Amino acid sequence: MADMTTERSSNWLAGAGLRPTRQRLALAELLVGDGKDRHVTAESLFAAADRAGEKVSLATVYNTLKAFCDAGLLREITVDGSKSYFDTNMSDHPHFYWEEDGHLSDAPSDELSIASLPHAPDGAEIASVDVVIRLRKS
Repeated sequence: MADMTTERSSNWLAGAGLRPTRQRLALAELLVGDGKDRHVTAESLFAAADRAGEKVSLATVYNTLKAFCDAGLLREITVDGSKSYFDTNMSDHPHFYWEEDGHLSDAPSDELSIASLPHAPDGAEIASVDVVIRLRKS
């Protein structure tokens, strides 16, 4: 199992042209090693690395997440302009944000309909549209 996790993580990094340093590989294993998509914050990934016995600083986690985003491996979703989540699922899809516990989860794409978007200003084009639906318990 560990070999499959390492192979999946190494292939993920190699597919983006990133050198598999010890820290990148350790964080990649936590992000995609099991083949499941997830949403993490830098802090939650740092805590997971600590629980796994990986010696990485919080600054390294932030820098690595930025490198993964720049390489197209992760998508950053910002909530409230201050809290960033990192999504391993790179397909276009909306998210639910659970306000009580600060949890982000995928929302069903097939139930979302956007009829139109405003025109981009001159000299600009729309790169993407992020949809975050805030939820609270009723």
